[in-house]
Amino acid sequence: MNMLNNNLLRLTLDDLNKLSSSSFVGFDRFIDRLNNFPTQDKIGGFPPYNISKYDNDKYTIELALAGYSKKDIEISVEKGVLSIVSNKTTDPTTQDGVLHKGISTRKFTREFTLAEDIVVKDAAMENGMLTIWLERVVPEDKKRLQIPIK
Repeated sequence: MNMLNNNLLRLTLDDLNKLSSSSFVGFDRFIDRLNNFPTQDKIGGFPPYNISKYDNDKYTIELALAGYSKKDIEISVEKGVLSIVSNKTTDPTTQDGVLHKGISTRKFTREFTLAEDIVVKDAAMENGMLTIWLERVVPEDKKRLQIPIK
């Protein structure tokens, strides 16, 4: 099923590429981002996350990170991609007496592609949950402008 979805996505992106050269001006960066968009096969499922929207222009991303601390996580934004990375690995010396290891502490990278007007406002780690607050900030020159008729 994923291959079918990926093929349908690829067909749509190919169609966008054809359109970009003839009817869209300045969307080449957007189309490049779509072409490089990671599919579920590349992403994996760890760590699990939620994305929530509130107040029309504000968002949160929550990642479940039981077993990690603030020092284990790096958050960065570059070229419109929010990256959450951990290089933490399980310490074999702490495995004494563990009969079942269900809480994973492994290396991971989770990336989110942000719209151009989305900015990261803050991040906090509490009770094994990393929360990142984002907000849509529309510059004055991008806001609706009423043009008077003379």
